[in-house]
Amino acid sequence: MAKLVVMKLDGNLSGTGCRVTLEIGAENARPKIEVSGNLPASPDLANYLHQWQDNYRSLGITSRIKPQEIIYDGCIKSRVKKCSESAKVLSDRLQILLESPEFRCINNTLREELNRDEIIRVLIRTDDSELQRLPWHLWDFFNRYSQAEFALSATASEAPNTPPRKPKVRILAILGNSTGIDVQKDRQLLESLPSSEIVFLVEPQRNELNNYLWQQWDILFFAGHSESADGKGKIYINKIDSLTIDDLENGLKSAIAQGLQLAIFNSCDGLGLASQLLPLHIPQMIVMREPVPDEVAQEFLKHFLVAFSSGKSLYLALREAREKLQGLEDRFPNATWLPVIFQNPGVVPPTWKKLSSRHIDFKRIFLTVFLVSVLVTASVMGVRYLGMLQQSELQAYDHFMQVRSHNERTDPRLLIVTVGEADIYYQNQKKMKSKGSLSDQALAQLLQKLKQYQPTTIGIDIYRDFPVDPDYPNLVTSLQQDDRIFAVCKVSADSDGEADGIHPPDEVPQSRQSFSDFVADNDEIIRRQLLNLTPPLKSPCTAEDSFSLQLARHYLQAKGIKAFINSQGYLQIGKVVFQPLKEHSSGYQRIDASGYQVLLNYRYLRPTEKIAETVSLKDVLTDQIKPELIESLKNRIVMIGVTAPSAKADYWKTPSKEKKIQGLLVQANMVSHILSAVEDRRPLFWWWSGWVEALWVFVWSLVGGIIAWRCSKPLYLGLAIATALLTLFTICFGIFTLAGWIPFVPPVLTLVLTATAVMWILRN
Repeated sequence: MAKLVVMKLDGNLSGTGCRVTLEIGAENARPKIEVSGNLPASPDLANYLHQWQDNYRSLGITSRIKPQEIIYDGCIKSRVKKCSESAKVLSDRLQILLESPEFRCINNTLREELNRDEIIRVLIRTDDSELQRLPWHLWDFFNRYSQAEFALSATASEAPNTPPRKPKVRILAILGNSTGIDVQKDRQLLESLPSSEIVFLVEPQRNELNNYLWQQWDILFFAGHSESADGKGKIYINKIDSLTIDDLENGLKSAIAQGLQLAIFNSCDGLGLASQLLPLHIPQMIVMREPVPDEVAQEFLKHFLVAFSSGKSLYLALREAREKLQGLEDRFPNATWLPVIFQNPGVVPPTWKKLSSRHIDFKRIFLTVFLVSVLVTASVMGVRYLGMLQQSELQAYDHFMQVRSHNERTDPRLLIVTVGEADIYYQNQKKMKSKGSLSDQALAQLLQKLKQYQPTTIGIDIYRDFPVDPDYPNLVTSLQQDDRIFAVCKVSADSDGEADGIHPPDEVPQSRQSFSDFVADNDEIIRRQLLNLTPPLKSPCTAEDSFSLQLARHYLQAKGIKAFINSQGYLQIGKVVFQPLKEHSSGYQRIDASGYQVLLNYRYLRPTEKIAETVSLKDVLTDQIKPELIESLKNRIVMIGVTAPSAKADYWKTPSKEKKIQGLLVQANMVSHILSAVEDRRPLFWWWSGWVEALWVFVWSLVGGIIAWRCSKPLYLGLAIATALLTLFTICFGIFTLAGWIPFVPPVLTLVLTATAVMWILRN
């Protein structure tokens, strides 16, 4: 915690001495400790101070002028030596004074109540010019407390008005008479400041300077020649005119009333300027106590501006800049003695960030962010309700599908018998009469073979809208009487090119008929599973249940797991409820949700795995199946389908990156989807209600607005938005791996749009 130390010196150095009052407390709080002591009179110290001043000024640097090249004739060297010796004597005598018995209670209290790692501001309040000129930074207290720095202050003061905040630091820089000095370097240093707006007045006329002082400024800067005489300071604004503070009093009062926070006089002998400015209640000043060489002034300004604008406090920035001047003291003795802060006790010194921060009405800005978030959320959700974001949301859904971990294995409950080109060729070679890809003779032999393996369920995913050849009565018997066999038909639908539909096999009873229809989205991708529908009256296919539901239900029923419609009207198999899609369900908006549709949670297989074991028709008929596979066929679901391109096998797109897959494999995924949900407790997809989704989207809209409010710099704003979007993606994807489909695209839009809108509003 920052501490404030106030040491009031009531008296003088060379006459009666001083009554000392010490106050210690936290910054922005009343002092908790107050002690009194004395600083004895020290006429000798006053004399040593004047001797040092005389020696310092005899060096030939009575104004801010570049030092001439040192000529080693003994003259300059002797003056430098004499100045250094007098400085050493003054320093020693100052230490003796500060260690005097009368001052010991002050010294001890400081060391007892303050920690060395604390940031400490020390205000030395005195009106005595000799005390103001003492090198207080040489007090061993400041050597021990590296985070402490002192400032001078008058004994009487008045706090000015609270300044308004602005997005940039406004600086009025006066570059006065530059004869013999280089003030352009000062200008270059100022121009490098971040978040600043600077007006330079180069050797201005008095009226021009006065007019500018009546505007609002944060910092007043002067570089050029100045001097003090008889307690008054004077600045040379051009080669002809010089002004005192009294000459500019009205303009300076106006500037202070409008928020002037800091005056920097990077010029010579500034104590007179400070004494005249203090009655105007200026918050802070930085002046040079003695004549300052041009190079020292430039080095100080460089180090101070860098430290202050990078975030250090005003006091620590000055201390750092002052201490760095030590490197010049071989040519400019006692350079570190020159800069000093004059502080108004009623003001807390601002940081650069505070100077460059606009006034924040938190309630008003938060209300703005809130209202913009509501408006953007309502707009985005409205557009979403109309289905205009559906394709983007489905693409995000596909991406989640593709990047989730592929760690599932082949479903051991399924076996697929394919009829490929080689199988059609085999049938032709054996002269099997065929009206399609699978002849009656081949089907009869296949069913006879499969019965030996004792599967639980057999599904024929091949359209057979023609009667069985009379030469195969056993096939007719099997289709009619074997309750394990299910066949497919096609429901009439104008949307898929089969307006007339396809009849089921006449031999298969209606209870074992099923439709093979899929529901594809506009991009022809199968994401939904149609379990039940009401066929049109004129449809040749009257089956109400899907092929996948029929197979899965029969298989599970054989295990004692029943399917039924629960009290909510939802399909329930065992303990698992299949939640149907509605017209507005998560990313699906304004879809045709007729029938009973659920989201299809594809089995995310390893790259080397397939949805099920696969054998060809020829292998089964010629007994080429591996023995270990034959043993595992018992109690499986066997699915028979066509994969030969010449037989016009159907191919469909899925959310995966792969090319289209055969319709038979899509059916296998659908069967596995139901079985895995019921037997393996594999999660079914779920989604939030519309109100929860709206609240979720609003929260991210609010996040975008808050980011735009708190991050003003483009780099930080970009990083914050990128982090928020990455967090959103991580949350959405993490929930997706748990089978939750929550909005991703709408919150992305609201976050970015709200951030953009709030940023525009705040900047304007």
